[in-house]
Formats: sequence, structure tokens, C-alpha cells
Amino acid sequence: MPLVWVTGNSGVGKSAVCALLRSQGRSVVDADWEGCNHWVDRTSGEVVVDPPYPVPAGWLDRFAWRISRTEVEALAARTANRTTFLCGSVENEADVRDLFALVVCLVVDDGTLRHRLLTRTTNTFGKHPEELAAALAHNDGVESAYRRLGATVIDGGLPLEQVAAAILAAAGRVPPTGGDDQDR
Repeated sequence: MPLVWVTGNSGVGKSAVCALLRSQGRSVVDADWEGCNHWVDRTSGEVVVDPPYPVPAGWLDRFAWRISRTEVEALAARTANRTTFLCGSVENEADVRDLFALVVCLVVDDGTLRHRLLTRTTNTFGKHPEELAAALAHNDGVESAYRRLGATVIDGGLPLEQVAAAILAAAGRVPPTGGDDQDR
């Protein structure tokens, strides 16, 4: 069955969709909180176990939020008999994109993004001025970049249930890769 990457900028609703899909009994992994992603020093390649908060000036220039290909391969092997959604956003997505049958990108406008990042209570990323500026700068090109990659683009500003339904509909159009789909 397909492995589906649900991505988008920080604050577009990936974690909220992840939680909703999980509450529906779907096979879902939040890459940010379940061990797939980590901060890496761009120069040395070393993983940063305990990053500072708030981050000092220049942090995002020196360190990258990356996903582990080994972790994604292990997830694909463990969940091969059912459609599984991996939710997250990383700098090195190109390193793992081939492992997904479908890429779904959630997008929101800058005003919605700013509001969500500054008011969310489940995650502090985006509250620090450097993080907020980086997220807003990245937001400009996200939709067009993912459309060029052939991703399914979904408006993350829609009600959460509609976003989840659109993701499930897109995943339902992906041919099975083998086994029985047991997620519903």
C-alpha cells in the first residue's frame, strides 16, 4: 500500500491533520515528534540532540531540519500492508521523495501562517522572530514548487475535516503497491 508524504510549511496544519487521521484509525506518523526528523549541523553533519530555544541569531543558517532516510525506509517496511501517512516538513525531502507513492502539500496564505505560528500552543517553532521570518520567506514559493513536482496541493486554510477528506481522496486515487489495505 502507498506511503503518503503530507508536507508543507510550518503552521499549515500538518500536525492537526495527523492527529485527526490518527483519531479516525488511520496509520499516521508525525515525522517531527516520532523520531524521523532531527537538527543537523550543516558543516559537520552532526545531529543536535538538545537544540537551544530560543534559537540564537544565525541558527537556521547553520543547522538544518532533516529527515532520516533509514527511518522512512523502516516505516515503509513496517506499514507495507496499509496506506500510511507521514506528516512533516524537512529541508532534505528530495533524499526520501522516491519512497512515497504520493506527496500532498498543504498551503496557506501569509496572514494565516503568521497567525497560526504566533498563536499555536502545541509547538514553539515560528514564535521566535528568526523562525517566523524564515517560515514566511519559505511560504512564497511552496505551492508553485510542489505543483512542479506533481504533488497534490490542498488549501490548509479549509476546515480541518475538509483538509483530511481531501488528503484521503487523493490517497484513494493511488494504486496499491501490494497487500491488503487495512487502515479502514
